[in-house]
Amino acid sequence: MGPSPTFDQFGTSPTPDRGGKRSNPDFRLHITPLHFFFQLRFPIQRKLKLAQVHKQRKAKRKKLLISRVLAMATNTQDQQSQAGRHQEVGHKSLLQSDALYQYILETSVYPREPEPMKELRELTAKHPWNLMTTSADEGQFLNMLLKLINAKNTMEIGVYTGYSLLATALAIPDDGKILAMDVNRENYELGLPVIQKAGVAHKIDFKEGPALPVLDQLVEDEKNHGSFDFIFVDADKDNYLNYHKRLIELVKVGGLIGYDNTLWNGSVVAPPDAPLRKYVRYYRDFVMELNKALAVDPRIEICMLPVGDGITLCRRVK
Repeated sequence: MGPSPTFDQFGTSPTPDRGGKRSNPDFRLHITPLHFFFQLRFPIQRKLKLAQVHKQRKAKRKKLLISRVLAMATNTQDQQSQAGRHQEVGHKSLLQSDALYQYILETSVYPREPEPMKELRELTAKHPWNLMTTSADEGQFLNMLLKLINAKNTMEIGVYTGYSLLATALAIPDDGKILAMDVNRENYELGLPVIQKAGVAHKIDFKEGPALPVLDQLVEDEKNHGSFDFIFVDADKDNYLNYHKRLIELVKVGGLIGYDNTLWNGSVVAPPDAPLRKYVRYYRDFVMELNKALAVDPRIEICMLPVGDGITLCRRVK
């Protein structure tokens, strides 16, 4: 087979003669205008095609970006919706998944929630301080705990609208008693009609004002020592240790003291420079001081549970 034909600078191939040489060495001198047309046309078409592809890719990237932004907006709305639902029930869960917390509420808590507690929870949700209330899952926990230990004589420091108080009143026997203390009677009276309608108001002895003076009076009378089966504290965190010094004398051996908010929005493990709300940062040190003191108190056994905002149960052993 003879040699392959050669190409000139324009990419055209002359017809070789039988000896493999060009039949016309000056072939490129005879290029017609039509050759120039094709030579110029194809690079322009290529550029136009590349520009079109670039435009399509740019449009595709823009469409993808818009879809991602819309997805993020939808996700934010869903999270806000979840947060809104939790806020309505005094959301204090430490669970990382709102969906999981909602599952617990809808599967275990709400179907078994007594009608008076549901009514008081929904009433409290409309109050501007509704995050102060005991969460529904913690209310359920307290109700069962009181039944398990057969509590009869109880105390509650920090009442707010009375959700945890109602959970206690429904759990103890008809002749049971609750000494309830809070500095704000107005909040308590907001939930009182619901408590009365539930038929348990006669179990409650409400005292308005600071709890420490009342506790001091109780401690002075030795007949009150070891007289309480269960005590629940959900009040001013800066006084938790002061409460504990007195309550340990008043709860019976084998009885329980429950301190609420002992994980304090998870701030107990937050670094010193973490961005925290002012009230969270202010009370965090008091909560951590309490936790350290309870951990080394030989008079009690303790169990810290991630229910609600954290609750520490202290069982007096001596």
